[in-house]
Amino acid sequence: MAAPMAVDKAKAPKIDVDEFLTLAISETPAELHPFFESFRSLYSRKLWHQLTNKLFEFFDHPLSKPYRVDVFNKFVRDFGLRLNQLRLVEMGVKVSKEIDNPVTHLQFLTDLLERVNIEKSPEAHVLLLSSLAHAKLLYGDHEGTKNDIDAAWKVLDELSSVDPSVNAAYYGVAADYYKSKAEYAPYYKNSLLYLACIDPAKDLTAEERLLRAHDLGIAAFLGDTIYNFGELPILQENYPFLRQKICLMALIESVFKRGSYDRTMSFQTIAEETHLPLDEVEHLVMKALSLKLIKGSLDQVDQKAQITWVQPRVLSREQIGQLAQRLAAWNSKLHQVEERIAPEVLVNS
Repeated sequence: MAAPMAVDKAKAPKIDVDEFLTLAISETPAELHPFFESFRSLYSRKLWHQLTNKLFEFFDHPLSKPYRVDVFNKFVRDFGLRLNQLRLVEMGVKVSKEIDNPVTHLQFLTDLLERVNIEKSPEAHVLLLSSLAHAKLLYGDHEGTKNDIDAAWKVLDELSSVDPSVNAAYYGVAADYYKSKAEYAPYYKNSLLYLACIDPAKDLTAEERLLRAHDLGIAAFLGDTIYNFGELPILQENYPFLRQKICLMALIESVFKRGSYDRTMSFQTIAEETHLPLDEVEHLVMKALSLKLIKGSLDQVDQKAQITWVQPRVLSREQIGQLAQRLAAWNSKLHQVEERIAPEVLVNS
């Protein structure tokens, strides 16, 4: 008997809508039952617009969370092509956030992408590609993210009128991608375009607004093609203060990365690490001492600073790693001392 011909993907099983809705009513909380009754009625009358709205109400209901993926896969998929494709994709993207498994999550979005006709529904296609790119970015697939962003832009660039939610999805993930790559100028551009497509007061939390403002400020300073933000006169007026603050932060960083046994620093070393002239180092250290950023003493004769304490600071992951290494080294030395003196302690006892 000849071997069966291989196929790329198994055909999706036929959906029995009435059976699914009956089962759903029996297995879900009573608060959700009116939704399924409405689904049955609207589906039988082919009122697709009203059914779409009712589905969004259902997916927004807190109790629907455990059932969203099943409702989409076992109900919406039956008539998905009859709905407004942008609304279908918005629905699918919302539902996909309930899928924890990365492979299943990406496969869900990819399957939906294959069912959306790019020529008939280019906006839906862009929204789905942008959502796929965002998921891949979360899972660390930078190359896949960039490929999807580029593919989405190729379609988006040809459109004359685009729904703000589609633009927001594209510019949002593009900004996140360039932030992850520390490419400041494209991050700055895409982040501003993203903010232009949303209502920050409603669509972002206070914490998200603060983080976005922080990131935009950093990007404005470090972007190699950004020279047009209006606050430059203010920055110029405060240049001496900003210069001193940067040098103080460099001094703190230089002290912090040294072990407690290696914090006697020559003025020459401080000058090199803060990029200051040698004759300005003493004033910088005195300023740091007066602000209680560090504790210690100065030796003007030998031109050295003895630092005994440095102000605690927010640590990056790399710095946390360095701190862990220091603790491990300290623990090892302590263990060696313990092994050396233990015999003496036992003899004396």
